[in-house]
Amino acid sequence: MDVHAMRLRVLPFALALAVTSSASGEELKVYAAAGVKAPFLKLAAEYEAKTGHTINVVFDTAGATNKQFLSDPQAALLITTQALITEGEKSGRLTDSVSYRLGDTVAGFAAPPGSPKPDISTAEKLKATLLAARRIAFSDPARGATAGTHFLKVIESLGIKDEVLKKATLAQDGVETMRLVLEGQVDLGVTQTSEIVQANRAALVGPFPQEFDLATTYSLWHRASASAAAKGFVALLTSPAGRARLAEDGVRPPAAR
Repeated sequence: MDVHAMRLRVLPFALALAVTSSASGEELKVYAAAGVKAPFLKLAAEYEAKTGHTINVVFDTAGATNKQFLSDPQAALLITTQALITEGEKSGRLTDSVSYRLGDTVAGFAAPPGSPKPDISTAEKLKATLLAARRIAFSDPARGATAGTHFLKVIESLGIKDEVLKKATLAQDGVETMRLVLEGQVDLGVTQTSEIVQANRAALVGPFPQEFDLATTYSLWHRASASAAAKGFVALLTSPAGRARLAEDGVRPPAAR
């Protein structure tokens, strides 16, 4: 199954922030939630352009990303939800831990650009919109999709679960959800707003009504014993420039805690 694995390779150059690069460079294996895909790829390309290192990244749902990372002893970095990282640390599956909060996003709705944007500002208006839509896509909860799992709970709360599921397509992840939206194969897509604006800002309808609001914090995790190359990339991701890049693509700075 294609989980959007992507490898970026560029010429070596010295990184001012952190790492002394070797002639051959190091390959870093990263598992990342698809909600940070666009800004991550830009920052990875920047890092590779300034070092001899290679970023080999696999994007998937937050849950699938977490599961794959835990089964890959060669993986250097994990980007998933803070909730999953906290759970992994408490259970002992993630040890020797260093983590950083990267930013927050909210779940929302997308529609094909140029189509009328429905009013989803209240529970009743959202219910009417979902019943009127002919085709709806959302990420498969069985694959650990945060927004998809939330959407199931919402349509059950609204009493329309059976009606919605009859016309729903379960997508592999938010990237696939947005492909279906942008190709006009569905009238509505449900995913993280960061994934919507990264695909096409004109597709954004808006977040869930306030009573169904879902905010997700994405965090980065690595072992304290991570290599200098991995820590150099982390320094870029968590720098002011890195956080600004994330914010441009819908991953807002995390709320103060």
